[in-house]
Amino acid sequence: MIRTAGLLLLALGATACAPGGATGPAPTASALPLVTPGFPPTAAQARTRLAGLEVAWGENWQTYERVKFGNGWSDETDAPGGRNGCDTRDDVLHRDLDDVRLGDRNPCVVLSGVLHDPYTCKELPYSYRRASQIQTDHVVALGAAWRAGAWAWTPERRLAYANDLDVLLATDKQTNYDKSSKTPDTWRPPRSAYWCEYGRRWTGIKAKYGLTVSPPEKKAVEELLATCR
Repeated sequence: MIRTAGLLLLALGATACAPGGATGPAPTASALPLVTPGFPPTAAQARTRLAGLEVAWGENWQTYERVKFGNGWSDETDAPGGRNGCDTRDDVLHRDLDDVRLGDRNPCVVLSGVLHDPYTCKELPYSYRRASQIQTDHVVALGAAWRAGAWAWTPERRLAYANDLDVLLATDKQTNYDKSSKTPDTWRPPRSAYWCEYGRRWTGIKAKYGLTVSPPEKKAVEELLATCR
């Protein structure tokens, strides 16, 4: 089963690496959509939402543990892509890779495809049977979300966040390592053409989950959104 890129569901048209883009397979009747309608917000919406976020310094950074967001990927959430019978990472690969070949026996499994990495514009091949240079990035990393308010959430809300496809992108592995849990005041995508999209996504995630922004983080996101045309 082969899928090729079609309509851009994630509004990446102006900033996507040619010929890439993100599309999603048609969800089953029981599946939750792979994207939230209207996500990411437009630049104008993002500026308004950023202005409405609570400005505060991060808290409880020393208590962060990955396991507090669940033990690995989970389909058992009400976040976009949840309860569709597919692993969260497979959902991300389905959506973000081009020229995707799916398993015949298990159409959840991505056998091969190509990622046009939004952060660097590298063209990264993917094969199910080989080591990959592709990782799944939480745009607002779990550690950053923890410091911005997730420390006070219920385990169920943290699990939903960790598996929310709005929060996730397939990206270059080394770039994901470099990003780690940094906020935009200390890290931004190497490819400046993606800064607008990154600022929109960052703000959309923070607003969706009611997370705070630190003063330097807010200034950095304003600079990202200033690149929008």
